[in-house]
Amino acid sequence: MDSNAKEPLISPSLFPDSSIRFISSLAPGNLTEAPTFLLLGLTDDPELQPVIFCLFLTVYLVTLLGNLLIVLAVVSDPHLHNPMYFFLSHLSFTDICISTCTIPKMLENICAQTQSITYVGCMVQTFFVMVFTSLENCLLGAMAYDRYVAICHPLRYTVIMNQPRCTLLIALSLLTSIAVSGLHALMALRLCFSSKVLVPHFFCELAQLLKLSCSDTFINNLLIYLVAAAFAGIPISGIIFSYTRIVSSVLRMPSAQGKQKAFSTCGSHLSIVSLFYGTAFGVYISSTVMESSRTSAVPSVMYIVVPQLMNPFIYSLRNKDMKGAMRGLLSGKRSIL
Repeated sequence: MDSNAKEPLISPSLFPDSSIRFISSLAPGNLTEAPTFLLLGLTDDPELQPVIFCLFLTVYLVTLLGNLLIVLAVVSDPHLHNPMYFFLSHLSFTDICISTCTIPKMLENICAQTQSITYVGCMVQTFFVMVFTSLENCLLGAMAYDRYVAICHPLRYTVIMNQPRCTLLIALSLLTSIAVSGLHALMALRLCFSSKVLVPHFFCELAQLLKLSCSDTFINNLLIYLVAAAFAGIPISGIIFSYTRIVSSVLRMPSAQGKQKAFSTCGSHLSIVSLFYGTAFGVYISSTVMESSRTSAVPSVMYIVVPQLMNPFIYSLRNKDMKGAMRGLLSGKRSIL
């Protein structure tokens, strides 16, 4: 027998009682000690830790403030009470949640000069990161559908994209994201880990946990590919279909001014879509090409941090209505009540 092989802390055969086996499967480790998870972060250099702390603190505060301003501007300005900005406000709230799930723990560990995170904390973080990234994926698809209806069926826009239907799209996106992420989390709970788990990342990512597990992860990886093909494929297909129809419709417009106006309403959304899916694709490529897990963690920063930081700038700088609403909000001319 290979002496270097990692042994799981629990062997279900040692516990014939089914209830004990169930409890042990939910809490890898023995009955008195859970595995220790250590988040290694982006670098081991102690001189770079203060720089990383200041950088990520600034990024987090700007992300929080920028997206919060969008939410408040949409709520406070009656001119923004339409489906496009309704979806945008939920996208901004989702961006706040994604950043809050990952960056504060990283900042806490740097301040405390520790790398630890509890097993429960790691699993909870993994679950919520999956929930909110999945929700963002769905929201981008819903926003593409909104632009398709607005440009290709303008006379029926208010009928098709009414408030109940928009609310239903948000609810279905959230429930589906929770269901899919919950399925991944439940499958992750069955995994066994060694007593000390070194996570080469600044947050607990499902793909990294699968690589570090002592268990057979074939079913987990198969589930990831199947869910990604179905769950992520539907919004992406919807975005491609929507913009194919939008481009076809715009090119048939006789007025150059009408074409420019139609494309301008889609520019911000296209920028966010390109940023979100472009960085996600970069993470996937890096994880398959790069041998070092620590090196592959760097592109994940682009996926988890950068889109959430840039979204407020993309919409506030490219959209006149949003800029006007933000100026009114900051000057105190509008109240959110």
